[in-house]
Parts: sequence; structure tokens; C-alpha cells
Amino acid sequence: MTGREVPDEYLEGYTQILTEACVTGRRLTRDELESLRTRGERAAEAGLGLRALVRRHLSVTRESRPTLSATEADRVLAVVEQAIDAFAEGHERAQRLAVRQEEGVRREFIDDLLYGRSDLGRLAERAERFGLLLSRAHAVAVAQGSKPVEDMHPATRQVESAVISRFGERRILLTTKDGRLVCIAPGEQDEVLAFFAKQAHAATDGGKVAIGRPHPGAGGVVHSYEEALNALDLADRLHIDEPVLRAADLLVYPVLTRDRQAMADLVRNTLGPLQSARGGARPLVDTLTAYFDSGCVAAEAARRLSLSVRAFTYRLERIHKLTGANPADSVHRYTLQTAVIGARLLGWPDNDV
Repeated sequence: MTGREVPDEYLEGYTQILTEACVTGRRLTRDELESLRTRGERAAEAGLGLRALVRRHLSVTRESRPTLSATEADRVLAVVEQAIDAFAEGHERAQRLAVRQEEGVRREFIDDLLYGRSDLGRLAERAERFGLLLSRAHAVAVAQGSKPVEDMHPATRQVESAVISRFGERRILLTTKDGRLVCIAPGEQDEVLAFFAKQAHAATDGGKVAIGRPHPGAGGVVHSYEEALNALDLADRLHIDEPVLRAADLLVYPVLTRDRQAMADLVRNTLGPLQSARGGARPLVDTLTAYFDSGCVAAEAARRLSLSVRAFTYRLERIHKLTGANPADSVHRYTLQTAVIGARLLGWPDNDV
């Protein structure tokens, strides 16, 4: 928009203010400054750019100069400085208010989307405003670092900039929720979530990223988001060190814990006898954990626990004697490994089950 296209209503009274202030040599009054701020706000609400508005004010000032005496003309710059500053302040005030309102609308939409609230039809309409088509399947990735992040956090801006630079406008929504980075993308665009995971892992100084499975509809976004959160929780409880977790690779764990009481019974019946060992059950449970995590290779498991192979083998024999289950036996091994996984998920033996 050029300066000539700025409607006259947004410069109403400006020439009079300019002339009177230049003639008297006074500063602009409080009422005059407030009127300029108000017109600046109205101009911003009408979608007029500040550069065009400033050019139009300067153009009017230039047209007024021939009517001023030499002394009055010397005062023009000081008056224009006050007038444009007030006008720009009002314009910026309206812009900040609009941004805050937009942020509020966006935050409300994200909360409704990720918590499954609001009418689904209305939610789908609102989603299009933010680049999502809820008729398609979507997958959600969630990144969690050692410190919480919010929308204006440097890590958030860094990841958002990297993703947009790489993929442009691909109906991707990046946001934060409960101190975590969140990326929602069409389910078939796995490369977007993989790239987000890489960037978020680096930006959060080694934080973990979990990726839910694609699911259709507005409810699918919630489902995928919850899968990602559950994957992060599992990684914490099972001490999984992988930087990127996929819910599809961890489906066995929700299956194992679906019947919590049955799992608790398995842990008590299988591993309960270890509590009678000197030092309690914890060292022997850690022994089994290292053994299974290392592919049942005693030498590697001993290295992980900083034990000699002989000491580690003695622990396995002790476990066999106390539980009656031999970790080296394929049939017993499955029961022991399932019980160890259950113990880690339930926090046993530190917590009663």
C-alpha cells in the first residue's frame, strides 16, 4: 500500500496539531498524544502498515511547510517526532494485543486438540486455520528435555525454524505442551517427524523424543499424542537410553501391564524370593536386567555392572537357587525376563506391588 492509499480519516486533526504546535513552540498536549495513539490503534486494526502510515504523515508535513514561517518551520521536526512516536505507539499497542489474542486462540485450540475436548466438527473447522486437515491421519512426536520449554524458548524457535526451512508449509503444527515440544504432522510424512526428532534431541541438549503411531481424525491426534507420552514414561521407568522412541516398537509393554494385578502376582511369585538374599533383591534384579539387556552374554553383563565374570556367574547361580528358575534355561528365561520387565514397570522392589 502506498502513502496515497492511506485514508484521510487516519490523519484527522494532524495538520491542525502540527500547525498549532509549530506556531506556539509548545509540546503536544496529553489529549493530542492520546488522539494520535487512538488513530494509530484504529489504523492497525484496519490492517494498514506502519511504513505507509509514516510516509503519509511525512507527506502531509511536507505539504504544510510552505504555510509556516521560518521560525515555525524550524520547530517541525520536534513536533513530527512527538506525533509519529505517539501514532506508532498506538499502532504497536494494537499489534501486541492482536498477537496476544491470536496466541490465546492458538493455545486454546491446542489444548482442545490434545485433550480431545470440544465438538469434533467445530474442532475440525478451527484446525484448518492452523494448517491441519483432521480428515487425514496424523502422528504426533513429543520431545522432553531436562528443562521445560515454552513457545518463546530458544529451543522452540530453533526447532521450528529448522523444520519450516526444510519442509516449508506442509500442514505441520509445532507447539509446546506441559514443558515439552510437540510436532503434529500428516501420518504419511514420517520424514517430518524423524527430522523433528533429530532437531529436538539436539536443541534440548540430549532430550528424548517419542513418536506416536498415525491415527485418523481428531481423536487420532489425541491417541498418537498419548502414545508418545506413554513411550516417554516407559523409557523413564525402564531406563531406555535411546534418543528416539517409537510407540510402534514398544507395544509389548502396554500389553504386559494391561492386567496390572496379574503382572504384580508374577513379580511377587517369581522374584519375591530374591528379597531374602543378603543386600535384598535390588542387586539381583539389576543382575538379571543387565543379563537380558546384553543378550544373555555373561561377560558383557558383568562389564556393565563392573563385576568380574566369576562374580556375575555366582549371582546367576544365587538367583537360580532362590527362585528355582535358571536364567540360562530358555523356558525359565522367558518367565524371569517378563517378571524383570514387570518389576521395572511397577517400580519393584523399591515399591510394594
